[in-house]
Amino acid sequence: MSCKIYMDHAATTDMLPQVRKAMDPYLMDEYGNASTAYGMGQRAQKAMEDAREKIAYRLDAHPEEIFFTSGGSESDNWVVKNVAGAKKEQGKHIITSQIEHHAILRSCEYLESLGYDVTYLPVDDYGVVDPKELKDAIRADTTLVSIMTGNNEIGTIEPITELGSIAKNKGVDFHTDAVQAVGQIPLSLAQLPVDYLSASAHKFHGPKGVGFLYVRKDENLPSFIHGGSQERGKRAGTENVAGIVGMAEALDIAVQEMRYTRPRLIRLRNYFVERVLHEIADTRLNGHRYQRLPGNVNFSIRGVDATALLVLMEEEGICASAGSACNTGQTKISHVIEAIHVPEDYAAGSIRFTMGRASSRQEVDQTIEALKKCVEILRKA
Repeated sequence: MSCKIYMDHAATTDMLPQVRKAMDPYLMDEYGNASTAYGMGQRAQKAMEDAREKIAYRLDAHPEEIFFTSGGSESDNWVVKNVAGAKKEQGKHIITSQIEHHAILRSCEYLESLGYDVTYLPVDDYGVVDPKELKDAIRADTTLVSIMTGNNEIGTIEPITELGSIAKNKGVDFHTDAVQAVGQIPLSLAQLPVDYLSASAHKFHGPKGVGFLYVRKDENLPSFIHGGSQERGKRAGTENVAGIVGMAEALDIAVQEMRYTRPRLIRLRNYFVERVLHEIADTRLNGHRYQRLPGNVNFSIRGVDATALLVLMEEEGICASAGSACNTGQTKISHVIEAIHVPEDYAAGSIRFTMGRASSRQEVDQTIEALKKCVEILRKA
């Protein structure tokens, strides 16, 4: 059944018509390779550099600090693996948290296979990293700290300013996976004490397959993909000009509209939470009640299997996501839900709803009524 109500904006977002319009010339008539010297290629190069400037402007960064990638996973891999490799003589200790995206966790596991030591910081029951835990974990051989800005499952926003300051004061590089935060909450890279930041266009109504990595200008991050001299010799491969142009347009719109969309989504989110906790018995909210991404709600519902719940919700025309991953027909509790110590009888019933710029109160009301109906069916089964 098709989605009548889309409640999975943390997974991906629809591309805005303005974004598609900005991309169209570089998909059709202006298809030149940005690395070539003739006119069409140079026009593509200019469009790409204009996009770089626009992104930098919206994040209070310098254009030369923005490097284009294929998305958040590539950006995360680039930082974790290459900072570790470049600084292995200084030390082989990395710090991250237990609730990071798998792009970070799998990269850290890879480094462990090469003999690196990784500390996975615990979080509290709301999913927040304790700055004191980070301070105590940093050692003389620590070379990188990577803590996400906002969690993709439970929406908790981490105290990045405090965490980054601790790393900076200890002389350790700090990276944040901000894939869920860019375009959603205000971010100023002139103010944040971060050395690296990852982002992905399709999370803020841009195209899929394109993202960027912010690299503070005094950092010398080695190349991750070798080949041509694109991205000032840091990232080989013919540039996705249309995608880059679309990403810049999407971010420009997201930041301009944030003063309206963010408070509206926060009101919708709080309304959603209050109704569900009041109207569905034995339900708990996962993540921090208020220190969370604007459109994110994640519930654990006692005595309900999230996989079955999602099937019923889709039959009601609502697309959402589980707080658990399904493997071979069995529900496996996600690492995030485990890390925040959700009781076992609630954990398997974890479900995430994430709203976007066009989500309405009517859609929230319909989603809640469908959720109540589906939970009742499953509890009677």
